[in-house]
Amino acid sequence: MNIQWYPGHMTKTRRQIEADLKLVDIVVEIIDARIPASSRNPDIDAICGPKPRLIVLNRADQSDPAQNKAWTAYFKAQGHSVLETDARTGRGVKQFSSVIQNVLKDQIAKWREKGQVGRPVRAMVVGVPNVGKSTFINKVAKKKSAKAGDRPGVTRGKQWVNVDQSLDLLDTPGILWPKFEDETTGMNLAFTGAVKDEIMDVETLGCHFMALLGERYPQALADGYKLAQVPARDAEENDVAYGYRLLGACAVKRGMRISGGELDTERMARVLLDEYRGGKLGRFTLEVPPAFWKES
Repeated sequence: MNIQWYPGHMTKTRRQIEADLKLVDIVVEIIDARIPASSRNPDIDAICGPKPRLIVLNRADQSDPAQNKAWTAYFKAQGHSVLETDARTGRGVKQFSSVIQNVLKDQIAKWREKGQVGRPVRAMVVGVPNVGKSTFINKVAKKKSAKAGDRPGVTRGKQWVNVDQSLDLLDTPGILWPKFEDETTGMNLAFTGAVKDEIMDVETLGCHFMALLGERYPQALADGYKLAQVPARDAEENDVAYGYRLLGACAVKRGMRISGGELDTERMARVLLDEYRGGKLGRFTLEVPPAFWKES
């Protein structure tokens, strides 16, 4: 699958972020805890440079708890501070302001020495589309200031959001990168909804995701769709063929048929992706930190 999505406004967004860096004291990078590597724009490190960074592992309630710990350790080893959150429920969000204050404690002390008592911290919030940035900001600010939606591309222009006397947030549009060097990255972003479903064949995407579940999380698949057992992959089957067979088995259990009795595998694919994105199938992390690849 060739998944590419880089609308014209992405170039403008990058330039805007680069220009606005001088206005802020810290960059808050929101990533999806289910796909921590794939949901990071590889250009962000170059764009943000030495600016202090807080990485927020959002949707941590939908990812594997053990992998949350592994990714937290990985990012801290890179010199970043880390906070686990679930913006929809608000878990972890209350700690955000205090974590920010701690990360910048030396800078805040310098401000006080210069007589800048009460100067608010200004934080820029960045992330690829659909990682929950706007929902996170709204939870932090305890008001609906940022536009939120379950589809990529909702936030367009920059928006300043005042949290309290000590913190101002600069919301920015989600920014992807021009090309996915690794097909797995594009696939993971598509699984979680960070790229629009309209630009690809949803049934094929569903086949790839079914194949992944069938091999790595067969019990969750069996429990979610009441399968007696998950069929093993045949030696000659690729991801699409194996996934299509699993889609069919699940469609039977859900009674999804079209006129003539044919199984509605396209509808089943949409249901699969919707239920995964909604956290109904279980807590999965689809990738592990680089240092752990050889061990996994």
